[in-house]
Amino acid sequence: MTSSQSRTVVVLAAGEGKRMKSALPKVLHPLLGRTLAGHVLVAAAGIQAQRTLVVVGHGADQVKAHLAEVAPDAEPVLQAVQHGTGHAVRIAIEAAGDVGDTVVVLNGDVPLLRPETVRDLVETHEAGGCGATVLAAEVADPTGLGRIVRDESGRLERIVEERDATAEQRAIREINAGIYAFDGALLREALGKLSTDNDQGEEYLTDVFGLLATDGKPVGVHVAADATETLGCNDRAELAGLRALLRDRINRAWMRSGVTILDPATTWIDVTVTLERDVLLDQNTQLRGATSVAAGATVGPDTTLIDTVVGAGASVVRTHSVGAEVGPEAGVGPFAYLRPGTRLARKSKVGTFVETKNSELGEGSKVPHLSYVGDATIGEHTNIGAASVFVNYDGVDKHRTVIGSYARTGSDNMFVAPVEVGDGAYTGAGTVVREDVPPGALAVSAGALRIFEGWTESKRPGTPSAEAAARARAARGETPHDGDDAGRDGLTSGDTATE
Repeated sequence: MTSSQSRTVVVLAAGEGKRMKSALPKVLHPLLGRTLAGHVLVAAAGIQAQRTLVVVGHGADQVKAHLAEVAPDAEPVLQAVQHGTGHAVRIAIEAAGDVGDTVVVLNGDVPLLRPETVRDLVETHEAGGCGATVLAAEVADPTGLGRIVRDESGRLERIVEERDATAEQRAIREINAGIYAFDGALLREALGKLSTDNDQGEEYLTDVFGLLATDGKPVGVHVAADATETLGCNDRAELAGLRALLRDRINRAWMRSGVTILDPATTWIDVTVTLERDVLLDQNTQLRGATSVAAGATVGPDTTLIDTVVGAGASVVRTHSVGAEVGPEAGVGPFAYLRPGTRLARKSKVGTFVETKNSELGEGSKVPHLSYVGDATIGEHTNIGAASVFVNYDGVDKHRTVIGSYARTGSDNMFVAPVEVGDGAYTGAGTVVREDVPPGALAVSAGALRIFEGWTESKRPGTPSAEAAARARAARGETPHDGDDAGRDGLTSGDTATE
């Protein structure tokens, strides 16, 4: 068997993908955590090739930038004008110089391809001493795909593109997956003999098989165990179909690893996500990016986690989270929004209609409902009252609020940063905290309650409110109020609350 150090991978990623109808190059369309090209590069990495060449063309700068991010060792080769797959590989071979003993060519739009399938293809090719080997698959509907044409003994005779095929050849259901292994020297020689005498006027890489067979060189076929691995993508509908197939594959693998998924059809997990045993995923859940969920945690229903870490035994319900950390046994939701920089410690809680950003919540602390916590550090076992707002932005800069441990803040509080509330301190309902509150102190900013009898009947005569007030007074045996107190201390209609 040939050493892995003498292998070169060529990924064909230069096409425009016109049927995608997109400004984004086809190979950069995302699919559960990676681009189409990204999935192919991962599949190819299993053979440990000496070099990986990626032929770029349409949207070359975008593709190159993506390669620099996800596969920095890959070498882009520009195909400025696309004249077919044979032309693309010839340009790559000429640019690379020495490509070693085995050249593996893959289309950049087959995201379901598994690394083990590429490895098996290459091992079959090298063990058989073949000049070229094609990955084939048996499919129910071969429309639009190249056909594997065999001779009477079952050996590969040639590969025919559909538009160049006869009616008899179009009835063949064994198709070319667009994935090949070649002897490097024979490939280089055959590429120089390709013609453009075909329906598209292009250099077909598949013609290499016919040339080698004519010269008496052995050519082989390796049939994929799962035909879905060979499916390519030409438009958004096919992309959606591939996404669903990959979703099912990922979900099956996790369930067989000890994860409970209550509704696999509505659970979407990126290939980059990690899960531990006894995680429970409820319906309508999306786990994306670098998200990880530890043992015994529950996520969902109706939850999206992006680049989020969930600790063991935590519960995250009806939540959208980006770049957050949820500690062990912590509770989040329902209807919570965790923004980047949120750090929730063990047994802490972020409850209903709470938004957090760049904030730390200590062990056992709670923000139960209807609050915004931005740029804050909250100690241990502290309770933040409902309808609290951490006022962190002065219009130019962000400022931080620090609340100590075992503090109790009242409902409808405003913490105007930068400000600090000490350990064990309390704040009253409706308090605006503009100054530091010492440990153990009580802060109250509201004045004494004032009541103006008869204000509605005096200032809103004839309204339903005034009539309701009059009926209530009559029921209590009181006479209508003359409203003498209603205008005291300058109270006007502008002092009432708006709807």
